[in-house]
Amino acid sequence: MIASLCSFLFFSCKGGEKTEETPQQGVEQQAEPEKTQPELAFNPDSLGTEPQFDIVTSMGTIRIKLYEDTPKHKKNFIRLASLKYYDGILFHRVIPGFMIQTGDPFTKDYPDRADAFGTGGPGYTIPAEILPNHKHKKGALAAARKGDRANPEKASSGSQFYIVQDPRACAQLDGDYTVFGETVSGLDVVDKIASVKTGAKKQDLPNTDIKIISILPVK
Repeated sequence: MIASLCSFLFFSCKGGEKTEETPQQGVEQQAEPEKTQPELAFNPDSLGTEPQFDIVTSMGTIRIKLYEDTPKHKKNFIRLASLKYYDGILFHRVIPGFMIQTGDPFTKDYPDRADAFGTGGPGYTIPAEILPNHKHKKGALAAARKGDRANPEKASSGSQFYIVQDPRACAQLDGDYTVFGETVSGLDVVDKIASVKTGAKKQDLPNTDIKIISILPVK
């Protein structure tokens, strides 16, 4: 049985008040993607140093760029995208005036277990690549992670990531989470996703599914 969600408390600046609104990842429960996979969506070795990807969602397309100076996160994202790992995954945590979060395979593998959303992943973490030149600006692409008490080295989730909607609210996360890319176009889609109604099934979970259809490199 899937273990229950283990939440972690961080503080973010929003209207000068401390809140629990922060990118979270619970206890990961899923094994690494199987070795025998269907045909790759693309050749991971064919991309440039800072490749761009279209995150095609059910609400529109967000085009992102991966940073060259966060190579571990870049390589992992490219690998998972090439394996179609993200296809069908939901945005499971949406907070207007803050960020939108996705990347948990439980949202497609266990659609009736909303209580477990936020705890899934590929079964590994990525060493932190926190750099002072990468801030939580609007559209920044960053990795979710477990809290400091369980994760003092600030290692990132193997698959869960978030996109910044409001840089003022996310500024306090600078230096604590790995920012490994940015939005090139589609900020209006980020805003649209952030504006949906949530909470019918679980706090911050959209009432209507918002799904990643595909993540493919821009040719």
